Amino acid sequence: MGHLTLVLGGARSGKSTFAEQRAQELGGERQEYFFPAGAGDEEMQQRIERHRRERPSGWRTLEVQRDVGRAILGHAGGEKVFLVDCLTILVSNLLIEAEDPFAPGVGDSVAGEIDGLTASADELTGHLIVVSNEVGLGLVPAYPLGRAYRDLLGWANQALAQRADEVYFLVAGLRQKLK
Repeated sequence: MGHLTLVLGGARSGKSTFAEQRAQELGGERQEYFFPAGAGDEEMQQRIERHRRERPSGWRTLEVQRDVGRAILGHAGGEKVFLVDCLTILVSNLLIEAEDPFAPGVGDSVAGEIDGLTASADELTGHLIVVSNEVGLGLVPAYPLGRAYRDLLGWANQALAQRADEVYFLVAGLRQKLK
């Protein structure tokens, strides 16, 4: 049975840096980095390339926009560390695909992704680290789509935190272990 770690924080809180350091400690060069966003525009492509340059050369990056748990199991083998950065984008992918962001099927899709991630963690012999933004500390979004997104991601974070072996929260580059 694998080990599941959730790393939460706001934008630019240091969560990705911490998650990468933790992954390096746990697995060295045996890394699989799952990025749930495609390079839809030039700015995103530049971000992807910058992140690849900053990570050790032995880390493999896979762009997987849905069914991330299944993709992880497809690359399992040995004591690897799998890093998903981030759940925030994965939930956004599912929300954007929906005609009605408040339709029950959207929540079901998000729950399915969480179930897939936790099932993959259960089957791994290594570690799974999932990064996500904490979006519940700010103002209530002014628009319905923003509120739907905040709610879905909040529920996803709660579900993953309940199942995780470890949960960390980052603020200004400082971490607090919650679980």
